Amino acid sequence: MDTFTGELYKWYCKNKRDLPWRNTSDPYLIWISEIMLQQTRVIQATDYYYRFVNKFPTVHQLAAAREDDVLKLWQGLGYYSRARNMHETAGKIANELNGKFPEEFQKLIKLKGIGNYTAAAIASIAFNQQYAAVDGNVSRVLSRYFGITSPVDSEPGKKE
Repeated sequence: MDTFTGELYKWYCKNKRDLPWRNTSDPYLIWISEIMLQQTRVIQATDYYYRFVNKFPTVHQLAAAREDDVLKLWQGLGYYSRARNMHETAGKIANELNGKFPEEFQKLIKLKGIGNYTAAAIASIAFNQQYAAVDGNVSRVLSRYFGITSPVDSEPGKKE
C-alpha cells in the first residue's frame, strides 16, 4: 500500500487544481465547499462558492440570513434541500454550538445534511484527524487498483 499511496500522492502533486477551499482549514469554508460539490461539477461550484462566502463569510451570517436569500444565491446549483439543510445547520452551529463546528466525526454526522463523506472531509481537513473521505470516485480507483470486480456501489463491492 505504501507504493500505491506514494504514487497517488505524486500524481496529486502534479495534477491538483488550485481551488479556494484547499487553501483553508476553516471548517465553515470546507463545509460550504463540500455541500456545493455534491452533485455539482467543480468548475460550476467554484463560482457559486466565491459568491456564497462573499455574501455569508461566517456561519453566524449564514444563520442570520433569510432562507429566501440563501436559496436565491443557490439558484442554479439545484438540489435545493442542500441549501435548506445548510441554512438550518448553520443556525444550529451559530445558536447552539456558539459558532463552533464540532471537531468529532460522530458529532459532525449528526448535523442535518452532513453525511459520512462530508464529516470525514471536515474532520480530516479542518481538524487534522485521520478520516478517509471516500466517495464514488475513490471507490472506483480502489476497486481498479485492487482488482475488485463487484460494483462499487453494491454491498458486496463495499465490503470487498
